[in-house]
Amino acid sequence: MFRSNTVAEEWDFQEDICFWFFVYFPSTAVFYFLPRALGSILRHYAVGAKKTKLLRDLRMEGAMFLKVAIMILMTGSAAYGATKPPSPSPAPAPAPFSVNLTDLLTVTGPYHQFLSYLESTKVIETLQHQANDSHQGVTIFVPTDDAFSSLKKPSLSNLTQDQLKNLLLFHSLPKFYSLADFRNLSKLSPVATFAGGPFTLNFTDDSGTIHVYSGWTTTKIGSAVLSTYPVAVYQVGGVLLPEAIFGAAPPPAPAPAPAPDTNVSDISPSSSVSSTNGSPNSSPATTSPSAAPTSRLVGGGVLLSSLLVISGITALL
Repeated sequence: MFRSNTVAEEWDFQEDICFWFFVYFPSTAVFYFLPRALGSILRHYAVGAKKTKLLRDLRMEGAMFLKVAIMILMTGSAAYGATKPPSPSPAPAPAPFSVNLTDLLTVTGPYHQFLSYLESTKVIETLQHQANDSHQGVTIFVPTDDAFSSLKKPSLSNLTQDQLKNLLLFHSLPKFYSLADFRNLSKLSPVATFAGGPFTLNFTDDSGTIHVYSGWTTTKIGSAVLSTYPVAVYQVGGVLLPEAIFGAAPPPAPAPAPAPDTNVSDISPSSSVSSTNGSPNSSPATTSPSAAPTSRLVGGGVLLSSLLVISGITALL
């Protein structure tokens, strides 16, 4: 540090230095120059400076220390408040989307029979858990009440509880699919269902119309009841019947034979002859040239037989 001859000179010099360093570097003034100023007092005390002068210097050093401390506290508080404004509290995260499948199927359409089966087998709980507690979501195909009422064969009344449960799980996929996703599914068929194993579905894309084939049933995927991740519910016009439960589907019935055509243009010769001989208004039948010699031969034979009979009668008389 710079040296001076007297304590006052050294104090004046250090006071100026402390002031300008405090202006530009407040923390440096406190932690560097303040200990240096106190050190100068100790040095003069060690070399035998007068007591009165030492006390004066101590008062000056103490006053300077108080000034610096007060200015640091005031400046530091203002700088902290200016550089670090209070951060706003973060907005609460949006609640995840959830849906109650029972309420949805109750109010959106004629799905009472399907919902009744879901509740009786507790499959509704499985689908509800997949919808709200998984990252994959769920896709459900819902037959209407008319689809169940029109189902005659095979009957669902003979199914066991496990078979009925698999039938209902067969109507769902363990992933969320929008309508646009079914175009890709048509290339990946067969697609595994929630029932797993051999319970698969096939999808076809016919110019934007999606059809689903289950082995026994081919139906069109109709309107979307709900299509918001993680739940997709689509209406179908038929009950999806799996071959894993009902076996292979029976072959379709053959088409009926066409009815015979009553307007026949060709008439057989026998009918022509009978109509000619039986109707007085009919036109005379034409004789072909090949039949003329035979007619003349028969006529000659009849004439000869008549002459012989007449000659025999004359001889007897």
